[in-house]
Amino acid sequence: MDKSSSSPKSFLSVQTIVLVAIVWAVLALLFFLLFSVPLPGQDRPLWYSIGTTAFEELAYFAAACLCFRNWRSPQIVSGRNVWLCIGLGLSFYFLGGLLFFYWETVLGQEADVSPGDFFYILTYIFLIVGILLAVASRRLNLELWQWGVVTVIAAISILIAWFVSSPASGSLPQSFLMQPVAAQTAPTTKPPAKPPAVKANPKASLKAAPAVKPKPTLPVAAPSVPPVSVPPPAATEKNAPEATSGNLNAPVPAAEQKTPPPEWALALEETLKPLKPYVNGYYIVCDVLLLIIATVLLLAFWGGRFAQSWRMIAAAAFSLYIADIWFKYTTTHLANYQSGGFLEVFWVFSGVLFGIGAALEHDLSSRARSRAGGRRRASS
Repeated sequence: MDKSSSSPKSFLSVQTIVLVAIVWAVLALLFFLLFSVPLPGQDRPLWYSIGTTAFEELAYFAAACLCFRNWRSPQIVSGRNVWLCIGLGLSFYFLGGLLFFYWETVLGQEADVSPGDFFYILTYIFLIVGILLAVASRRLNLELWQWGVVTVIAAISILIAWFVSSPASGSLPQSFLMQPVAAQTAPTTKPPAKPPAVKANPKASLKAAPAVKPKPTLPVAAPSVPPVSVPPPAATEKNAPEATSGNLNAPVPAAEQKTPPPEWALALEETLKPLKPYVNGYYIVCDVLLLIIATVLLLAFWGGRFAQSWRMIAAAAFSLYIADIWFKYTTTHLANYQSGGFLEVFWVFSGVLFGIGAALEHDLSSRARSRAGGRRRASS
């Protein structure tokens, strides 16, 4: 028996990998559905942020390991460099997610640009290069209607990117459906009411009113009142620190127990802050390119024996685009947005689909290699 045909069974079968990935995606979907909406007047708890990060990070870590397994296998039909680039991209996304979790949850900072963004930048570079290598290895014989689909999707993605990235785009529907903000907030001034007109009584005008002479008033001295000592107000929640300043055992409010972030984090945040427009523009351009390349990949690998794995890769790119666009929209148009919204579950779906695609590619390549070895032995 050939060793290459038995190697997939010695590690994990493709059925097991696909089943575990589907279960992981379903659990993540249920977790986001049940706990993504916080209670009124409350923030999302810490355990929810830990849970969403765990679902996302483990999915990308497993997908990166499966991609590196394809890279180390000499029997991968689509090319080892393809899976090396995709595996590096998923690894950098995993590291960026860890840094983002540390910066936002542990340090409690909402930086415009965090150190995790540098790993996200490398993620898009390697993912786009890997998918381009996969498309280049296959001859593009797209028909006219397929190029039309690519053009329409490119136009829609560019329009969505413009709407999401432009802060002024949020007022576009408002200008058609509602009055301007200045017209809404301006108080409506009414003309002063005129005093009621008094009709002249001809009978009353015949009688003159008697003149009344005012009486002189003498100044009255104010009575002397002794000063009353007012007791100091009781210590309430607002002046509790002043009232209990001498008591060392007084409880400290919960807001004061929060430790401030270290100085190096604040200094790094201020240093990276000017890079915000460039980083945001880079994300938008990469999302559009990733969506276009995924569409071409889906159409190029529509038929054939190895089409199933690359459909999963294209679906993973689509999921990554949806989650990125949603996060960009919320951070641009929604005030006080907290990470962990429902549509962020597409990040988990993206990692799961990348892993499924890598597992299917390895299984199909192993089967093709075993069939070729069997035919060679039969011919000899």
